[in-house]
Amino acid sequence: MENSRNFILAIVLSALVLLGWGFLSKRFLPPVANPPATEIVRGKQVALPKPEAAPDSAGTIRDRAIVLRESPRVAIATPRLAGSIALRGARIDDLVLLGHRETIAKDSPPVRLLSPGGTADAYFAGFGWSGDNAALPNGDTPWTADGTRLAPGTPVTLMWDNGRGQRFALRFAVDRNYMFTVTQTVTNGGPAPLTLRPYGLVSRLGISKDVSSWTMHTGPIGTFNGATDYSVSFTDLDKAGAPGQRFQSNGGWIGFGDKYWQTALVPAQNAALDAGFRADGAGRYQADVAAPAITVPAGRSVSTEQRFFAGAKEVRTLDAYQAAGVPQFDRAIDWGWFVWFEKPIFYLLDWLFVHVGNFGVAIILLTCVVRLVMFPVAQKQFASMAKMRVLQPKMKALQERHKDDKVKLQQEMMALYKNEKANPLAGCLPIFIQMPIFIALYKVLALSIEMRHQPFALWIRDLSAPDPLTPINLFGYLPFQPPGMLHLGVLAILLGVTMWLQMKMNPAVGDPAQQQVMQFMPWMMMLFFAPLAAGLQLYYVANNLLTLLQQHILYARTPGMRDPVGP
Repeated sequence: MENSRNFILAIVLSALVLLGWGFLSKRFLPPVANPPATEIVRGKQVALPKPEAAPDSAGTIRDRAIVLRESPRVAIATPRLAGSIALRGARIDDLVLLGHRETIAKDSPPVRLLSPGGTADAYFAGFGWSGDNAALPNGDTPWTADGTRLAPGTPVTLMWDNGRGQRFALRFAVDRNYMFTVTQTVTNGGPAPLTLRPYGLVSRLGISKDVSSWTMHTGPIGTFNGATDYSVSFTDLDKAGAPGQRFQSNGGWIGFGDKYWQTALVPAQNAALDAGFRADGAGRYQADVAAPAITVPAGRSVSTEQRFFAGAKEVRTLDAYQAAGVPQFDRAIDWGWFVWFEKPIFYLLDWLFVHVGNFGVAIILLTCVVRLVMFPVAQKQFASMAKMRVLQPKMKALQERHKDDKVKLQQEMMALYKNEKANPLAGCLPIFIQMPIFIALYKVLALSIEMRHQPFALWIRDLSAPDPLTPINLFGYLPFQPPGMLHLGVLAILLGVTMWLQMKMNPAVGDPAQQQVMQFMPWMMMLFFAPLAAGLQLYYVANNLLTLLQQHILYARTPGMRDPVGP
């Protein structure tokens, strides 16, 4: 029971730590205040990018195939991406991820990340310039292209002439993963210098389908001045209105994150930038970043460069981009406080998966490794627990003898602990050692896309989804899926049963009322884990089984202790 109580206490403490940090960081570390919507450069005002809606976003939602046909397009073809760039508005607004499917069905289409304005899931990136002394391209501008296909090693340049002496160009390049490089060039053929401000934006219709929680941030996200900001939510933007929330930074990135997918604008890292999020009150949200204003002398050309990421939050891919100069890009995954501990666990799990070929087996092997590492801690915890239980008769005798004198009782108890060399707090230390391990494993198994759609065995075909086999619907014979905690799959039930067995293996301690409360704990934990990923449930079932085995061996080797469920 003590073991189970410590496990439950570790979970509660972990939740309080994470919830408390979320509250305190928003209360005492607020985002940078909104700056003015213009910048003064050489005596001229240069506006920041305004929220940009799709040309037909004010109308009814239309079929994606029809909208895609309405603009000439440049095809995008890479080993991991497919889609197109609209020449109307020069938007990257059609993108699917070839390595990830919508469902586990064999005929499932690839995950669609970006979709053009006017469709149900409008989500796109655009690039341009703001300023007052030139006719500038916008979301309706018809661009021309020097190629028909964008691929790694085959860039495409879009061009537009405003008819007043200025020419604009957008050169798109793409790598073999998920990163685009956009070079913006202005050629000033007019008689006077131009003062412009290059910008990039990401616009999306509607909030993330993945709900933010104390374990996972979804929605607006960015890194500013070397720190990743998870404080802004879609609700915050709705309340802030058109001004939105702005950040001043030296380098960084900004975008929107879902549980598994990410978009991010990555400007040049060697200059100050203005970035922020906005909402228009009609369900559209925008992340944008503006570079410092530039002056283009008459007869000259000036180019600026930024990158745009649109893809899956794969750990090794994000790490590679971080190594290539995108600061804290690994934090696109909300690792939390214990990133220093979580990522090594992920890499170990991924290494095991590569070598055994089954993610479920890799989880079980990871469980064995963790139990092996924690074995000395568990041994000390059990020894402390055993010594305290041996002292139970003496402690009860002292309680009876000094039941009317609490001061004397405390003195006698401390003397007893000293004489018997027992430490009543020794069993608490493992809780704090195990807390970061619990959080790390929870994060790794709950957030890593590497577990998405990975099968284990028998009926478990997707370890990232809840266990589908539940007696609540007679194992699928009734045509409905139980919601939330009522989705009691076989793994969740096994988790509850194995926790109950752990409690039964420990001699009863405490008063009868406490014992009755503790009897409900395994079943409460069973309900808590029921809607969570099957991979997470698999880990704790395996962990409980190994704990039962360890307890049985320790009982057999400890004099005076008896295995309550043994022979």
